Amino acid sequence: MKNVLITGGTGLVGSELVKNLVSKGYHITVLTRNEKQHFSTSDVTYSKWDFRKDIIDQTVLEKADAIIHLAGAGVMDKRWTKAYQKEIVDSRTESIKYLLQKLKECNHQVKTLVSASAIGWYGADLKEHYAFTEEDSYDNHFLGTTCKLWEESAELAENMGIRVCKLRLGIVLSEKGGALPELMKPVKMGITAILGSGKQMVSWIHIEDLCRMFIYTLENEKLSGSFNAVTPQPTSHKNLMFSIAHILKRSFWIPVFVPSIILKCILGKRSIELLKSTTVSSKKISAEGFTFLYPEVGQALKKILRP
Repeated sequence: MKNVLITGGTGLVGSELVKNLVSKGYHITVLTRNEKQHFSTSDVTYSKWDFRKDIIDQTVLEKADAIIHLAGAGVMDKRWTKAYQKEIVDSRTESIKYLLQKLKECNHQVKTLVSASAIGWYGADLKEHYAFTEEDSYDNHFLGTTCKLWEESAELAENMGIRVCKLRLGIVLSEKGGALPELMKPVKMGITAILGSGKQMVSWIHIEDLCRMFIYTLENEKLSGSFNAVTPQPTSHKNLMFSIAHILKRSFWIPVFVPSIILKCILGKRSIELLKSTTVSSKKISAEGFTFLYPEVGQALKKILRP
């Protein structure tokens, strides 16, 4: 499977994954609405697509051996109005449905689809000392139902004889984007902001381990279904913030607790994601032979912040 087609390949995870795949000898085609903003090389081709306008180059579909589906509007980018909630769902579900329909219309050779999903599937922790597994049902709130629709859309590929793996991503730690740079901002000024009680559990993964997991599921033909893309060692939000502070500021920093009510006023419904506790198990992917380079948060942060 040397020709991989990627949606969402210019985002935080996608751009890092492209580099990892190229280093392993893959040729990558990135589907993007703004192909002119990127430079194609012998290893990476940027091809225009827009599922809302029925724009795609059929030839890139015919060349692909596998698809990695990462496309989706940022969950925390805007307030959750009804219109933006629809954008969050449609950008994930309608995009892959469109791609699969276009595959049906051409002579394709795609054997594998690896799709992103998220641990928003599970909602908040139900009881102490319990970690959600892939067998747990989805949460019936907005993010849970979004993940359900997201995964069901990817599963349509199974009817076409395509192997499907779905990775439920936790909080991705990277210095280049996502949650970590935002958490670091006050710490750099000597203030460690603890959101809510700080006791909420954070199920996270180092971006390097996440890219390795995408490639692992891509290359292992016996794997299918859903896998939690999280470290074996979740941590509390408070411990995460203290770990960042120790690395960036050593001994000088001031912890400040930010009340939940303030976050709710500023972020609206999005504050749910920052305040809820979600403990998720990685045992299923580990049982399939995947090993983590950065299972512990302090180790992961040192790698990111002191490369």
